[in-house]
Amino acid sequence: MSTKATARVRAALAAIEAVDRPEIWVTLRTAEDLLAEATAVDARVSRGENLPLTGLLLAVKNNVDVAGIPTTAACPGFSYLPEQDAEAVRRLRAAGAVVLGATNLDQFATGLVGTRSPHGAVRDARRPKYISGGSSSGSAVAVALGLVDIAIGTDTAGSGRIPAGLQGIVGIKPTLHVVSTDGVVPACRSWDAVTILARDLSMAERAMGVMAGGARAWPSEVRLAAPSRPRVAYPADLPELSSAWAAEFSRQVTRLEAAGVDVQPLSIDLFLQAARLLYDGALVAERYAAVGAFVDGALRDGNPAGLDPTVTGIIGRAGTLAAHDYVADTARLADLKREALAHLEGFDALLVPTAPLHPLLAEVAADPVGVNSRMGTYTNFCNLFDMCAVAVPVGEVEDAQFGVTVVGRMFDDAVVADIARRIERTPAPPALFASGAVGRTDTGQPWPLAAGAAGVPLVVVGAHRRGQVLARELEELGGFWDGPVRTAARYRMVALDTQPPKPGVYRSDEGTELVAERWILSEAPLGQFLAALPEPMLLGSVVLNDGTTAVGFACDAVAAAAGKDITHYGDWLAATASPRPEDSGRKTAGQRSHGPVRDFLLTALSRGSYAPTRRQ
Repeated sequence: MSTKATARVRAALAAIEAVDRPEIWVTLRTAEDLLAEATAVDARVSRGENLPLTGLLLAVKNNVDVAGIPTTAACPGFSYLPEQDAEAVRRLRAAGAVVLGATNLDQFATGLVGTRSPHGAVRDARRPKYISGGSSSGSAVAVALGLVDIAIGTDTAGSGRIPAGLQGIVGIKPTLHVVSTDGVVPACRSWDAVTILARDLSMAERAMGVMAGGARAWPSEVRLAAPSRPRVAYPADLPELSSAWAAEFSRQVTRLEAAGVDVQPLSIDLFLQAARLLYDGALVAERYAAVGAFVDGALRDGNPAGLDPTVTGIIGRAGTLAAHDYVADTARLADLKREALAHLEGFDALLVPTAPLHPLLAEVAADPVGVNSRMGTYTNFCNLFDMCAVAVPVGEVEDAQFGVTVVGRMFDDAVVADIARRIERTPAPPALFASGAVGRTDTGQPWPLAAGAAGVPLVVVGAHRRGQVLARELEELGGFWDGPVRTAARYRMVALDTQPPKPGVYRSDEGTELVAERWILSEAPLGQFLAALPEPMLLGSVVLNDGTTAVGFACDAVAAAAGKDITHYGDWLAATASPRPEDSGRKTAGQRSHGPVRDFLLTALSRGSYAPTRRQ
């Protein structure tokens, strides 16, 4: 029987004892319970079940329900015992993940520092005098120390991204509500998101693909990848950053540009104005709507619930705000969103520092509200504008972890992940990871596809292959390049008299396998692509050599009959690049041998028989 999950639990239990960080946890499950669940997972695998998260350990922020573990939101008096998992937890456990325990947090997810908890301040994974970041503090440190492989956090103002940035790990903050919030204690119901934390982007995407879906529907025009040369904006000014951190951010922008990304400075003043609305305006009233009645009742009883004074002050003030102020600020927010996103038009994403500083615990204790406010400089606006984001580590500055966040429009989750992958630098793993108990896992396809976004495979054999002249058309439609494939042995290929040159494919009983590539497009872009397809090209079903089917290119019968047969090459690129052996030596001095296909195409072009039009 497989013992992958059981072995992972045993390794984690030993690591927890070794690191001695009790402040990470609100509830840590017993070894007996953990081994029983891990054994059950291993048995499912041995029976042949496909569990994509087998052997992975999961930590869950304690404002998210786990059946049988008290949900406290870091407030002991608020505690209740859920009978079932939150939907996000249920999905991960069904895929083979084992919940190690419930993690500490800033009380009621109100804070970005990780210190506002009666269970103690969660300290930085490497430098215990510094904060962990919050409010998903315990979840982030559990991942950074290698105690778990993935962790659930929540994020309203940056509570998943800030601790990811300070702990040198990855945090995916998806488009609002594509991950269900059922079973999550609300902070600000309109802007709460469930996030995933992991040591690298590949693992985070794998888990997010399982956790998301079944809540907010994906649109039919969702983009599944960034273009090969995306356009990324970055802040023209960097408020709250030290000179060393600002210099490092500039270096990362330069590095991104060197990697083939078009970068351009952009004023983010409108984004910052919206960020200030979250706490300085009336939008904070949503925090009172979430737990204000409980807080008021506990205070009347003399606070036996263990309320944090800073959190109590924030929620109490939120309860004094007038309804008309809330309405006015939501209207102002709508205006700011419209104007800010208009400024972002033409860009695929916005790159920002994840956090502006890494404070000492003592600095937060001396000024808990002021430091916390600075921490949200580059995160507060994101959920208010219904944007998605991926926080990735890029190195160290002055002994602190430094990270950046790629922010995109709603439902551009695959785009921001694609760009973040070009930036990510995964830090050296702790011993638990280096031992092989945990490994990096590539996801392959974009995680929104696993989470319910509809994608249609499109097989191409010629000018739309990656790097070829028409590939940009599929990139502009948000197409994801899914790799090389081969057709079944039932097709023939001809060189068409078109500009630019491209092949035509048709069905034949005397066919052969053809080298091809597969892209995946969402439904609306594929329809747009088909509507603009010129003669003599057609789209229809093509069978691959593994028996699967996809949409593929064909040509009409007239063009097929007029084209030069090149089936024997089996590959359009080979046919256009290499002369046939029997043609070698058949040129006079000073002549270049193009081969029969190139000769045919050059002749066609010299005749001008096809006017250069789109996709021709």
